[in-house]
Amino acid sequence: MKQILQDMSRGTTYLAEAPSPGDRAGHLLIRSTVSLISTGTERMLVDFGRASMLKKARQQPEKVKMVLDKARTDGVMTTIDAVRSKLNEPLALGYCHVGVVEAAGAGCEGFAVGDRVASNGPHADIVSVPKNLCARIPDSVSDEAAAFTVVASIGLQGIRLAEPTLGEAFVVVGVGLIGLLTVQLLTAHGCRVLAMDFDDAKLKLAADFGAEICNPGKGEDPVSAGMAFSRGHGVDGVIITASTSTSEPISQAARMSRKRGRIIMVGVTGMELSRSEFYEKELSFQVSCSYGPGRYDSSYELQGNDYPFGLVRWTQQRNFEAVLDMMAAGKLDVEPLISNRIQFDEAPDAYDILTADKSALGVLLVYKQQDPAQLTRRSIEISENAQVFEAGKAVVGFVGAGNYASRVLIPAFKSGGAQLHTIVTAGGKSGAIQARAAGFAVASTDIASVTETDEINTVVIATRHDTHSGFVARALSAGKNVFVEKPLALTMEDVDAVEEAYNSAQDRPNPPRMMVGFNRRFAPHVVKMKALLDTVKEPKSFIMTMNAGAIPADHWTQELAIGGGRIIGEACHYVDLMRFLAGAPIVHVSARRMGDAPGVAVVEDKAVLTLGFADGSFGTINYLANGAKDFPKERIEAFCAGRVLHLDNFRKLTGYGWSGFRKMGGWSQDKGQDACAAVFLKAIETGKPSPIPADEIFEVARATIEAATALRNQQ
Repeated sequence: MKQILQDMSRGTTYLAEAPSPGDRAGHLLIRSTVSLISTGTERMLVDFGRASMLKKARQQPEKVKMVLDKARTDGVMTTIDAVRSKLNEPLALGYCHVGVVEAAGAGCEGFAVGDRVASNGPHADIVSVPKNLCARIPDSVSDEAAAFTVVASIGLQGIRLAEPTLGEAFVVVGVGLIGLLTVQLLTAHGCRVLAMDFDDAKLKLAADFGAEICNPGKGEDPVSAGMAFSRGHGVDGVIITASTSTSEPISQAARMSRKRGRIIMVGVTGMELSRSEFYEKELSFQVSCSYGPGRYDSSYELQGNDYPFGLVRWTQQRNFEAVLDMMAAGKLDVEPLISNRIQFDEAPDAYDILTADKSALGVLLVYKQQDPAQLTRRSIEISENAQVFEAGKAVVGFVGAGNYASRVLIPAFKSGGAQLHTIVTAGGKSGAIQARAAGFAVASTDIASVTETDEINTVVIATRHDTHSGFVARALSAGKNVFVEKPLALTMEDVDAVEEAYNSAQDRPNPPRMMVGFNRRFAPHVVKMKALLDTVKEPKSFIMTMNAGAIPADHWTQELAIGGGRIIGEACHYVDLMRFLAGAPIVHVSARRMGDAPGVAVVEDKAVLTLGFADGSFGTINYLANGAKDFPKERIEAFCAGRVLHLDNFRKLTGYGWSGFRKMGGWSQDKGQDACAAVFLKAIETGKPSPIPADEIFEVARATIEAATALRNQQ
């Protein structure tokens, strides 16, 4: 399939070939017939991508501050690499989509193969969309009309917040695509509407839809026009659908409103409010969020959990359905809003229209019929990366291409000499991007393409935490060497299952190796620490502190069934690191977290873990998500025999009381990611065992889960 991507670094908009998404529970697989370019949102993204680095920075001052904070704590080079990686990740464009259902995943009751549906899918030949972001199209509504469903729902949600009643006077500020749809919907509510814009052509359309008009660019005063339109009483409500950096639309809206009028922000403007303008009239001001309740709620959007009909009458899906019903009833006419129809294969030309013609409204992309077998291919060869794989070395298949995989793991394996064969992702887009950038021969959405391909002897797993143990066991059972990004598993039962698969695989003539991405033990400063500590034969004491930073309570890593929580998902790094430095088995685990407190949604990520070792060593891990962002993230201290080692954020190691060692620095932060991949690849090439023994991997996994369980059972 093909998909439209926007390169945010170089500014190019292009069509990219990618593998088709597979069937997924709770998702519809949809073959595209037409999609609508959102001229406001997508023009903004394209313009941002084409802007210089300086202009990008000026447009996002809050991001600049984050970059500066990271540079102070992690170092300049590490920060530059992170920024470049973020900008080099192309963005999928589009969210107004129409097509025919090719497959309905488990749990998609109410949808069937062959249904025409509107969705918020991107511009692509075939898309996979969660069921709550889809709506069936009535027979009387054309595909082209239905392509306006999602963008019309943005205006509808603003109207719902304004709560208009029959006969009220409303002003719509900015009559671009969303504004003109909002005018029609307000008129259908029985409201009188005044449309304001600087574009006469758009105002003429608004007038055709039944609105009175005002063009401030011709000297007309918006406030006077609003007062005249309301017969001197002040308008009942103002819906702002304009896009501008100034706050003037809000001020004008306040001045033209009656007492207790309602102002709804649907567009994007400056947000400097005058207290007196709002205070004297007791005005209500509200920002509308996209296309309705459920937006950005993963439980609703991704997991398919609907809100009760009686309590949340209008969700985003039900707003889609309402818009389609309005079209079917002839209350919403989008034909006059269509500016251009462009074949999907010529899509980049459409974005040139956006930048050249600011008056463009509805730009439709039309998809031609294709061979279903070609359209739904789960694996594609990247022709420019054709290669012959050398036997005896690691031939690698990657599963997952998220931020960490693309920014750290893939480059680390590539620099370590891995032969990159296939990369698998759920959606296909990110895999195809990384395949071309890194040199993979194949991009796929089918896990079997790595576990069942004989040429591939090594599988790297960098997916969501809840998938790790299953993928590891599957790869081991297929006789593949496995490198899995931490954690190994989320439950003791899953650890047992992986261990059983590992032990069974050891009966093979060339038994596979297993490695967890515990990179910190391979960091140069830690290697030096280990060498120094190994000269001391008495027990050691460790203090490890991670200033982890807060993550929202609804982030997937906080969900115990998916991410496992941050102790299992991240603090496991320190359990392994302490096990490595101590050089002895873990014999005791205890843990204490912050007590339950009002207003603190997550307490497990503010905890202390204590480990005891067979040689008498012990240590504490302070995992704290409630610290300052500009404080260094990681600190490691080791005390033994009248000596101390202090490692500051993997940038500077200082020794106290050590004969012949005082200090070890470095130009940039190095947490050992490259070395971790390199030693694993070397073990495969030379036939040596895994750099981390399997018994230590299972020991660390169980100790971490035991600690997390203790925290959850804390009284």
